[in-house]
Amino acid sequence: MLGLPDGVRGCLFDMDGVLTRTATVHAAAWKKTFDRFLRERAERTGEPFTPFDPVADYDRYVDGKRRLDGTRDFLAARGISLPEGTPGDPPGTPTVHGISNRKNALVREVLEEQGVNLFEGSVRYVRAARQAGMHRAVVSSSANTERILAAAGIADLFEARIDGAVAQRRGLSGKPAPDMYLAGADALGLKPAEAAVFEDALAGVQAGRAGGFAFVVGVDRAGQADELREHGADIVVTDLAELLERP
Repeated sequence: MLGLPDGVRGCLFDMDGVLTRTATVHAAAWKKTFDRFLRERAERTGEPFTPFDPVADYDRYVDGKRRLDGTRDFLAARGISLPEGTPGDPPGTPTVHGISNRKNALVREVLEEQGVNLFEGSVRYVRAARQAGMHRAVVSSSANTERILAAAGIADLFEARIDGAVAQRRGLSGKPAPDMYLAGADALGLKPAEAAVFEDALAGVQAGRAGGFAFVVGVDRAGQADELREHGADIVVTDLAELLERP
């Protein structure tokens, strides 16, 4: 009924782009954050201003990753090195933490103003998984996961949550490393071979494959089905409800 291989006893779901329609919020916040930084840098140094691409740059450097890792990876791709700074750096400070804090502040503003929208097909799938006796966890790089799940009214559908805040507290490497998904399986009392991963981000699919999970479902929200398969997805769907219709 769930379109999963025999032997799978649990489901590990990414949040942004899989459960909630918040990936576009993150992409817009990253663009606004990086464009401001890059524009100010160009004016100061005389270098040309090349804006952040909310599709190509987002998919390649920040999607699915912890906020600080995304900041570092994008800046490195532009050949820019900044001091790390500290978690208390004011948003916009020219440090890794300062830029990351500005992005987080923008995301929170949008969520407070607009609320959280869900992918109804995904919610239907999670409810079906619960009814079938599957264990369920959310594994998200977002430090706002708890707040978003509560605002969306779906926190009660999951038995465990491994997010950016948990990863930082426990010293877990972010996606594409498999650590967070392995922690999610462990929280459910499962081995990787007993769990399926559901991801829309290339880094997340790569993490699922690297962790040796039984099944990796790529959720194509951005027309990147081929890339999801190349990074390790066993199957690619545009909506999790499609899995309920598989024979």
